[in-house]
Amino acid sequence: MESRSPKMVGFVQEPCFCQRSIHSILLYIPKLKFMQQKVILKVKPILEESVKRLLHCPNFKSKLKMADLGCSSGPNAIMVMYDIITIIDNTKQSLNREAPVTVLQIYLNDLFENDFNNIFKLLPNFYQRVQERGDKVGACFVNATPGNFYGRLFPNNYIHFFHSSYSLHWLSQAPEELTKGTEPLNKGNIHITTTSSPVVYKAYFEQFQRDFKLFLKSRSDELKSGGIMVLTFIGREKAHEISSPWVVIGMVLKDMVLEGLVEEAKLDSFNLPIYGPTIEEVRQVIEAEGSFTLQTLKTFKLGWEATLQGEVSDYVVDSKVRGEFRAKTIRAVFEPLLTAEFGKDVMDELFSRFAKKVSQLIELDTLEHTNLVMSMRKA
Repeated sequence: MESRSPKMVGFVQEPCFCQRSIHSILLYIPKLKFMQQKVILKVKPILEESVKRLLHCPNFKSKLKMADLGCSSGPNAIMVMYDIITIIDNTKQSLNREAPVTVLQIYLNDLFENDFNNIFKLLPNFYQRVQERGDKVGACFVNATPGNFYGRLFPNNYIHFFHSSYSLHWLSQAPEELTKGTEPLNKGNIHITTTSSPVVYKAYFEQFQRDFKLFLKSRSDELKSGGIMVLTFIGREKAHEISSPWVVIGMVLKDMVLEGLVEEAKLDSFNLPIYGPTIEEVRQVIEAEGSFTLQTLKTFKLGWEATLQGEVSDYVVDSKVRGEFRAKTIRAVFEPLLTAEFGKDVMDELFSRFAKKVSQLIELDTLEHTNLVMSMRKA
């Protein structure tokens, strides 16, 4: 994968390999949509509260411009849009006016390689559902805005509302500091583990800090006065809590190095561009950047098997099946990155071992993602 910093091209950064390979692939995979849907449903009350607060703002007139960042190409982008239309419709009663929004302009954002055509094919049905609501919402227009959200996407003071779900735990790149010296600093690991040195933690947090600050500054420039953002991404509860599928991938790769199936040098030089911050770290970065006032900041948990619970009506399956199912969903997301570094030939063996390892862990503990959700207003 490329380790160089993304280049600025006008207002848009050129994405690094990790973003091209993963950020856009997430919702191509049918089984992964259930996790996304569960996250969206969990966040819906905060989304509703935030949209209502925006519509009650004295500065808001009647034309609403919103953007979904990291929308990917599946039906969940449509799901979020329709939820917001429903909220607008329901809010008109409390506002005591017939049409709080006369024009709704929606911008769907992801990287240039994203298959926006897949979303466009879903729009006729979406527009039909909007029309069936009558004139309660007003005119609705949907546009694609390709580009890297770690940089500018829109003109100044243009957007009223930003939404992003399950994208911001992906960094713009892995921390360069970990492989700059003569000896790799995260030797034998592909991410932070419970045995990682403070230097590794510091490198990952500082990369997240740089990326998230750039994201916040870009969105602040693009938001109108009083504009709001609702963001959801993977985090963690404690400073040294490391419980994630990518840690298990690292364990498997280490075993394969010991057996001579993977080159040790490749493992030592590879670090995943992912970081799940704590609430305190998120609050620290938001307050340091200074453009936003936090209104809500919460955590909630979802099991690693949330996708399986959506796929299987009778959710009583043995640990072997659960491990294999999780391996398929994780492979769909991570295989492009891992293939680029370790080669295609070892992928079947890697994810077969991953499935067995997860099956064993399921028997010992509850495997869960900690998710962060936040709502903030432009200061």
